[in-house]
Amino acid sequence: MTAETRSVVVEREFAHPPEKLWRALTQPHLIEEWLMKNDFAPTIGHRFKLTGEWGGVLDCEVLEIEPYRTLSYTWNFAHDDPAYGLQSTVTFTLTPTAAGTHLRMEQEGFRPEQKQAFGGAHAGWRQFFERLDQLLARAA
Repeated sequence: MTAETRSVVVEREFAHPPEKLWRALTQPHLIEEWLMKNDFAPTIGHRFKLTGEWGGVLDCEVLEIEPYRTLSYTWNFAHDDPAYGLQSTVTFTLTPTAAGTHLRMEQEGFRPEQKQAFGGAHAGWRQFFERLDQLLARAA
């Protein structure tokens, strides 16, 4: 994070092993259930799109993959109004715990004038994590 940008960090404990969370973070049909429609592939350099229920499309590119530990990709939203356009990076870090897995998500790249997007990301990621927890609870 630079002085000009801010990050949203959301952390949560999940009562599931890292391998199960990893599948939900990297398999397109599972990503769609908790995050958005997508054409994700777990390959560094793969460009993919996330399509929100609100109709917006995020342009993404896989930057880092360390199975069961780290996943990072760009999260870019083009918009005519710079207050809504976003060039950011999302990084998931998985840490095994006695009860399951600690998942940390950091989305970095919010500019000072993007107060609405910054606040929306805080709320949105909490909702995404709730949906992820529900998916994990019913997935075998």
